[in-house]
Parts: sequence; C-alpha cells; structure tokens
Amino acid sequence: MASPSAAAAPRRDPGGRPAPAALFAPAASGPAASGSVSGPASDVHPVPRRASAPPAALDLLAKARAGLAEAATLDRPHERYAAAHLAALRAAAAVLAARARPLPGPRRRQRIRSAWELLAGLAPELTEWSALFASGAERRARAEAGITSAATPREADDLLRDAAHFLRLVERLLALKPVPPRRTGEDEVDG
Repeated sequence: MASPSAAAAPRRDPGGRPAPAALFAPAASGPAASGSVSGPASDVHPVPRRASAPPAALDLLAKARAGLAEAATLDRPHERYAAAHLAALRAAAAVLAARARPLPGPRRRQRIRSAWELLAGLAPELTEWSALFASGAERRARAEAGITSAATPREADDLLRDAAHFLRLVERLLALKPVPPRRTGEDEVDG
C-alpha cells in the first residue's frame, strides 16, 4: 500500500525525472488536498446549492405547467389568454415562494402590491417579464369576466408562447430541469 505522502509526491518517469504532466499541474493545497471536503477533485470552489425548490414552489410550477397545457387546448381566444396569463402568474408566485422572506421587525400596514411588482424586486433578472405580464393583467380580468373582445387569437397565442418561455426561465432560475414543450399533434405510440 502506498504511503500517505505518495499522493502529494510528483510522478516520476522510469529515469527518476518528474513526469511532464507533473511539471505543469498546479500543486494541491487547501481543504480539497487535505481530504476535508468530500466530492470530486474538480470541486475546487464548492458552492452550496439547494437541491430543489421549496414544495410550495414546486406545486405552483406544476399548476403553471398544467395551466399552460389547458390554455393550449382552449378554442376561444379570451379564455386562452386568461389561462396563459394565470399560468405565468403561478410561475411568478413560485419564484416568490422560493425567494421571499418576511420582513424583520414590527409590521406596518403597507399598500397592496401585485405579484409582478414583488417579482421585479426579488428577481431583477425577470423585471422585463414582470412588466410584460403586469401590462396584461387588466386584459386578463376582462377575459375572465367573459368579454370575448378582450383578446384576439394572435394576442392569445403570443401570450401563450411568452408564458411557456417564462415558465422555462423560472424553472431554470430555481435550478430545476425545465420541462420541454410538447409539440401539438405529437402522438405517443407504444411499440
């Protein structure tokens, strides 16, 4: 069995000279060299990462995915618009569930803020998305009220695509594997 110092000793060729790879390899030092950090040797600077999003965020993401699937099946543009916007709102709520923390100290009654305003503050990288969906909130309210002129077919389809893209970004942001969109008309055939 090799001695404990054998791992730190430079490799030598049969002639006793240092091997070429040992000449250019950086010297091992720090916690990884001493064996105090478990994991592969490539973890030079280990970064603590959360394994998954909180259960509430995962539930909201599942509901957002289901809402997008439902929106894609709806024939009426105003219903498709409302369902797609609601799916995007659930994706935003998942980010809020994962990142928001209660304010410390005594609570004072503040004005009510929309999820889109809160999202821009907690996830600045999603500010443009929150502005896009915030601008469609009034239209979604009209569509939910049954006003058929609230959204055209083009607007509903555009929002559906934007909401699907936003959901994939949120999944990536929360370090989840994004679920690829299914193409319509694909039939699964078991062989």
